[in-house]
Amino acid sequence: MVTVTVVRVSPDFSFAKIYLSVFGKMEPKECVELISAHSKLVRGELGRRIGKQLRITPEVAFYVDDSLDYAEEIDKLLKE
Repeated sequence: MVTVTVVRVSPDFSFAKIYLSVFGKMEPKECVELISAHSKLVRGELGRRIGKQLRITPEVAFYVDDSLDYAEEIDKLLKE
């Protein structure tokens, strides 16, 4: 299962950083690489959905969101 956790868009809407949280058997880095390989398809679908609302369809880049791992590590350290 893949969840979009955060999307950060540049002020001129030309670029979007999309952070993904991956749960399951697949390695998160592999999953993000697979999705990144299909970024043109994602951008095309995004353009079809928001094309009438924005002048520019942003370029997209995908990243692993490791904030849950980071929070668990801090929680673990605080409990020690």
